[in-house]
Amino acid sequence: MTAALQLPDKQDWTVDDLASLPSDLKYELIDGRLILPSPTYFHQILGVELVLMLRPNCPPGYEPVPDLSLEIDRRNEPRPDVVVTHMRYAMRSPVPVDGAMLVIEIISPTSHFRDMHAKTEIYAAAGVENYWIVDPTFDGDVVMSILQRSEDGPYERVTSTDKIFTTEVPYPITIDLPALTALRDKYLAARDEA
Repeated sequence: MTAALQLPDKQDWTVDDLASLPSDLKYELIDGRLILPSPTYFHQILGVELVLMLRPNCPPGYEPVPDLSLEIDRRNEPRPDVVVTHMRYAMRSPVPVDGAMLVIEIISPTSHFRDMHAKTEIYAAAGVENYWIVDPTFDGDVVMSILQRSEDGPYERVTSTDKIFTTEVPYPITIDLPALTALRDKYLAARDEA
């Protein structure tokens, strides 16, 4: 028999409140709202594929890591799908946001607004220079939007693409979006055959 998780009836959570949660519970804290994400199998596979594409040329001392909490402030502890962060933080969680070279979120049907709007403001205010959003919506190809922090703080969209994306910022990276689309389509076909 499993016990039901009883959470306090709160509207405005802080990082201090997180200590009362079970240690194995995956959560995000976004603008004081506690979110208990439950990503799909495909969502997790997509994160692993992105980590593998980010590994070549990763600067010494940094690693791409999936599903890692970032320490930002008292009301925000997001859990991006992929973070390229400094290895000095390998043994702690959450990781201080100043160690994040690149943050990537994968949109799911329940996270669209958070990933495209709320987290955009939070990451920019926290000083994250590079924020990428991968959208695997099932109406077209997998699309990635590249955002970079402007001199005055908010993000500017550098590009959105569904092609092979190559950049030198924050380091030499190639993301094969057609391969991610083919992977998504393989999982859709398997679902439809069931």
